[in-house]
Amino acid sequence: MRRFFSLPENFVGDNVTLGLEETRHLRDVLRLHEGDEASIFDGLGREFACKIEKISKKESILSIVQEISPAAPESPLALTLAAAILPGEKFDLVVQKAVELGIVKLQPLYTKRCEAKPERGIRRHERWTKIALESAKQSGRAKLMTVAEPCQISDFLPQCNLAKTEDSLILFSERDGSGFDEIKAGKRMTAAIGPKGGWDDAELELARDTGFSIVTFGGRILRAETAAIAMSAILQHRFGDLS
Repeated sequence: MRRFFSLPENFVGDNVTLGLEETRHLRDVLRLHEGDEASIFDGLGREFACKIEKISKKESILSIVQEISPAAPESPLALTLAAAILPGEKFDLVVQKAVELGIVKLQPLYTKRCEAKPERGIRRHERWTKIALESAKQSGRAKLMTVAEPCQISDFLPQCNLAKTEDSLILFSERDGSGFDEIKAGKRMTAAIGPKGGWDDAELELARDTGFSIVTFGGRILRAETAAIAMSAILQHRFGDLS
């Protein structure tokens, strides 16, 4: 069954309305017709089997048949991934795989050795949000991963400390860290991964001062995008639902 996304406020009574972009995809790409079946998710975790009632130029109206379980259930681990922004399509890949691996929130970071330019942040944020939506549609998740606006690592780390949450705070580094056994199990985690050139000494010191545990991959050197994906998978395996 084809999957589409609609905002929660577009679910009214027994009907749901698809907006312009989703209607174009339904009508012009997939060439569905009135009477065909489709599933619609609301981005908050709910999904419904529906039947197409009307297709117009700017919107589509579907009747809700029944609520169904999403193909990909949400992990019991609420994992926030804070990743240094990478150039070009490398960060696009991180966004896509973060959705597939059940990340709840992605926080793009500017670091001292980050190659990304802040002036492009707004444009890229819009692109990452679209990638996250498309990845949710393809991977079967009914809850959208939040893609936060990019921020400086020097602002992000203290915010995590000031929030006084029960999150396990982890920062992965190629040096000056301990093993995975130091990670405290919990239902909520925030994990940070650095840029291509690694963390600056001052960033590592700030991480320690703000309550982050420094963890290494046991001396193995990974590309930044590989490290972000591998770290997410390992944490979901150890503390989430990737068993």
